[in-house]
Amino acid sequence: MSLRITVLGRGAWGGTLLRLWERQGHRLSSWSRRDGGDPTTVLKDCDLVVVAVSMVGVAPLASQLQERWPVDLPLLSCSKGIDLDTLCTASQLWRRHLPDVPLAVLSGPNLADELERGLPAASVLSSQDQGLARQLQDQLRAPHFRLYTNADPIGTEAAGALKNVIALAAGISDGLGLGANAKASLLCRGLAEMSVVLQALGGQPSTLYGLAGLGDLLATANSSLSRNYRFGTLLAEGCDEITALARIGATVEGTRTARATLALAEREGWQLPICGQVVRLLAGRVEARQAVQELMQRDLKPEAAP
Repeated sequence: MSLRITVLGRGAWGGTLLRLWERQGHRLSSWSRRDGGDPTTVLKDCDLVVVAVSMVGVAPLASQLQERWPVDLPLLSCSKGIDLDTLCTASQLWRRHLPDVPLAVLSGPNLADELERGLPAASVLSSQDQGLARQLQDQLRAPHFRLYTNADPIGTEAAGALKNVIALAAGISDGLGLGANAKASLLCRGLAEMSVVLQALGGQPSTLYGLAGLGDLLATANSSLSRNYRFGTLLAEGCDEITALARIGATVEGTRTARATLALAEREGWQLPICGQVVRLLAGRVEARQAVQELMQRDLKPEAAP
């Protein structure tokens, strides 16, 4: 069945999804902040709205659209991160403005460049409305884009957001040439930190080991196509945050997510040492090698502890 799909946000990910579904025979329209104009005009006569704006753009866009959203028009959120001002995920922000909208989340190992080239990939569609999730699973799949479903949107979003912080740290590890042992240890301890946040927010532990968690982490922590990973390697080379961002030339969600997650941790009393060192490094309070040394010199504890 051909859908009329509106994509809000035409960055690397939004543009890739737009072209993917257009090739599948769906009818696409789109809006980007670069276009200017009123985004509500592209909501008319469509079957699905896909939102792929960066996290910083979600709240203002949701506020702009809340009075004009058509009844029963489904929303598929593809934004990954935690909002620094509200400490909310993207779907939580949309729920604040559109409490009754049929809502699903798309996440997983989604390196846009590989999907654009037709390389095989899988992702998860997450919604508390499993009927909606299964419907979108059938309608949005492609020969090289396999979709699974789960009923844990908050866990799916938390995993997808936090893996950017750990991928950034993995870039630092590789940039410093610390070796495979160090990186494997970092990723395992990073998963432990992700688990603390995910479960505290109400997510399901199994989600952490699915496509949105471990799957996405393995992709973004090991590929130069990942902006967060490349950003980490630049920090390891001695670049400050502003210089590294300028060299990437695109949004790096891990920086804001790290700060938002640490703010949550300080409010709730969570121990997130890797995230804490990433924020210290971003703020210029520690150099990359010193941050690694401080992680290694922490008090000894059981593996189950973060």
